[in-house]
Formats: sequence, structure tokens, C-alpha cells
Amino acid sequence: MRLGDQDESNNVEDRRGGNSGGGIGRGSLGIGTIVVALAASYFFGIDPSVILGLASNFESPAPTQVAARKPPADDEMARFVSKILGSTETTWEQVFREGGSRYQEPKLVLFTGTTPTACGTGQSAMGPFYCPGDQKVYIDLSFYRDLKERFHAPGEFAQAYVIAHEVGHHVQNLLGISDKVRQAQQGASKAKVNSLSVRLELQADCFAGVWGNRADAAKKIIEPGEIAQALNAASAIGDDRLQQQSQGHIVPESFTHGTSEQRMRWFKRGMDAGDVRQCDTFKAATL
Repeated sequence: MRLGDQDESNNVEDRRGGNSGGGIGRGSLGIGTIVVALAASYFFGIDPSVILGLASNFESPAPTQVAARKPPADDEMARFVSKILGSTETTWEQVFREGGSRYQEPKLVLFTGTTPTACGTGQSAMGPFYCPGDQKVYIDLSFYRDLKERFHAPGEFAQAYVIAHEVGHHVQNLLGISDKVRQAQQGASKAKVNSLSVRLELQADCFAGVWGNRADAAKKIIEPGEIAQALNAASAIGDDRLQQQSQGHIVPESFTHGTSEQRMRWFKRGMDAGDVRQCDTFKAATL
């Protein structure tokens, strides 16, 4: 990716190497320990309350205070994600301005192992995730090694897609979409809860594509062939592929993020259009 003239975001919080706070609090969700999520222990876009449909069943404990600091200037990977976050800020500020509103920038938290969040204790095994309670994206950068080695999805634009997808969840939160989904999930059947989760995740994929389109149009950040990297990453973490790899068979009614084909399709839709109006997965007759 061409990020030489891209400003770094001032919203990156480095918690690596420090005390990450207490253990699992009352009512928090250790996603890595829940059987339903084990089949996709490294999928993107994890909002525990949305994915598992448990928003009405727990209260998130207040996160332990953690000393915030900026990443070291010589940390190349931290600088990379900071530039990607800065690029998403520029893009979504413009999109919200065009819609007559103001974009509220999320924080990006770098951590290792575990860290307190407003959604409970975050764990590296959860993969990158967004917590609407504190409007922060959390990532253990070791995930990028797994993205390359375990999921066979290398490349900078694949890594950027991870951040852009989580920021897509932040956009959904700001627009009130996430709240509407949680409300619709309350009291609904498991099949309905999962179906709504799939549509939420695919929309975040589409929003990631919108960012890619607009960021590239503004600064030509994407190198030839790199779009395929993001499509490969989207495919690698489709529910069908993850289930086949982890349990040897596929259970479509348990999908929470969408198939590989669906994830690629909606990312590409946003990438081709650069228009959030093309990302209404909730009105789409077919996904």
C-alpha cells in the first residue's frame, strides 16, 4: 500500500507490555470459552453482545482503568495501523459531512493477551473486535501473523481490511444500526438472531469496501493486485470455511458472519460503489 503521505491517527492507544487489568468480570463474555464461537475463534467484527444475541442477558462491567500511551515511533506495524485508522477517519468524516452530520472518531487499542473493555474482558483469542460501549476497536497485532499463516491471507490491504471492518461496526453504532439489531434480536429465535448478525457483519464488510474506494480515489493508496488480498481475507473468514476447517462440516443455521462468497460480494460491492447507500444488507432480498 502507498501510505507515505497518509497522516497517522492520534487515536491509537498502546496497552501492550503493561498490566491489562483484572480477569473476567461478572457478566462479561470470554468469547474464546464459548462453544458457539470456538468454530470461528479468529473471525472479525466481534461485538460479543451482537454475535451471541446476549445483549439483554448481561450488564457490562466498568472497565479497569489502564494507562494510555502512544505506540513507539519505531514500531512499524503500529504505525501502519495508525495510518489506516487515520485514513478511515478522513473517509468517514467526509461521508458523514456529506450526510449533514459529524463523525465521532473511535479509538484503536493495541493489546496483548487480555485487556479490560466496556464489553467485558477482551482476549487475543477473540480476534480483532469493536466494543460499542466504549467506542473502541481492539486488536492484538499477533492476529496479523495468524491471518497470514493460519488463514493464508497475507498482504497489507488484507491487514487494512481488518481495521476497516471494525471501523465499519463503529459507523453502524453511530448510525443507530447496531442498537436496532440488538433490539430486534431480543426475544427472537436463534435462527433470527443469527440472521440479523450475518446482515450486520456483511454491512460492515461493505462499509470497509466504501472506505477502500474513497481512500484510493483520494490518495491512490492501493497497489495493483491488492484488492485481491482483501477479498482473500474476506473469503478466509467466511462461516462456511471456518466451520469446515474446525469441525469438518457446515451448519448454515449457525452462521453469524456470512459465507465466504457473501463476505467477498459485499466487500466488493462497497469497493466498487464507494457509496454507503449500496450497503443496506437489511433490505437485500438475497445476500
